[in-house]
Amino acid sequence: MNDTITICGIVATDPRHLVTDTGVAITSMRLASPSRRWDRGTGTWTNGATNWFTVTAFRSLAANVHKSLKKGDRIVVTGRVRIRTWERDGRGGTSVEVDAEGIGHDLAWGISNWIRVPRHANEATAAPGEGPRVDPRTGEVHGATPRDPGDRDDVDPAGVHALGEADDVEELPDAAEANRHAAALAGDETDALAPGGTADHDGSEPALTPRAA
Repeated sequence: MNDTITICGIVATDPRHLVTDTGVAITSMRLASPSRRWDRGTGTWTNGATNWFTVTAFRSLAANVHKSLKKGDRIVVTGRVRIRTWERDGRGGTSVEVDAEGIGHDLAWGISNWIRVPRHANEATAAPGEGPRVDPRTGEVHGATPRDPGDRDDVDPAGVHALGEADDVEELPDAAEANRHAAALAGDETDALAPGGTADHDGSEPALTPRAA
């Protein structure tokens, strides 16, 4: 599927950053997009249903996302959408994944400061051997991912608490899938991302419906 989608939402998990053995930087996160409606009875805005997405960025975008975003940030994402169905232990569900082409802060909710990063800086960041590494045999991620000392500690409380508990969201793609995904983008595994291909989780994700607060 080559459909594109634009989503306004809240970063629901701390972005997970890793570098594959081929040097491709990948950052994944869960995005919650809650709906809002006007309650005439109370004269206030109330939260409606929340849609959940797994957003994945690659290469220079991945490096910039890792350094720019944190849990609770309000952002706008545009990218290619992929919809998968899964089954596990008699349960099933649907997973909506977005391969991001552009990500930015949602300025309707706050102020951002854009800083241009030379292209070679991101390439150096994504060099093999720097940051977490993915073992192609086991899929394990080795090495911690340090955060910048200047990382902000402030969080949008209303946004984060409206999402429910952390276990309400599905897990991010594992390291083995990240390697396959990167290879597919390079043309090495053209069928890896097709329905039923090797990149499918085979039902490793829980249902996406959050618990009521």
